[in-house]
Amino acid sequence: MATAETVELGPPHAPKEESLKVFSEIEHELKKTLLHMKHTYLKHEPEYFAPVQSLSDHDLTSFSSADLRLVRVGVSAYGLHLFGKLRLPAMPDSGPAYLHFRAFVGGDGHDRPGVATFHCIHTEDREEPDGGRTYRAVFTEDDPLEWFDT
Repeated sequence: MATAETVELGPPHAPKEESLKVFSEIEHELKKTLLHMKHTYLKHEPEYFAPVQSLSDHDLTSFSSADLRLVRVGVSAYGLHLFGKLRLPAMPDSGPAYLHFRAFVGGDGHDRPGVATFHCIHTEDREEPDGGRTYRAVFTEDDPLEWFDT
């Protein structure tokens, strides 16, 4: 299994043609998963998607490849790991307005070489110094795009 310890991610950069192609191949699944997560987390832990709860499903998923701001790419024996920072156009510029997602493109040794698959949307569960917890799935422009598993 690929991990932050076994795969070195390249530096963040604007998406290039290949990253935009991967995004277009996973866009439908990304939107479907985002809506499912928003509605599921609303029942159990609404803080994850609190910044976007007032958006309609249509507005929340109104993004396109033009809203993909940054990517980081790493290569493993299995294939290419793409991490993306996606701007939610329905959100105001101030505050949280970005999703971080992960995709994978199988390499020659993979059972589906060249096929892009959606992996996950990043959710963060962080323990605060006071012992409390914060939960989020919508990030700010300044939040770094780093390796994540969930």
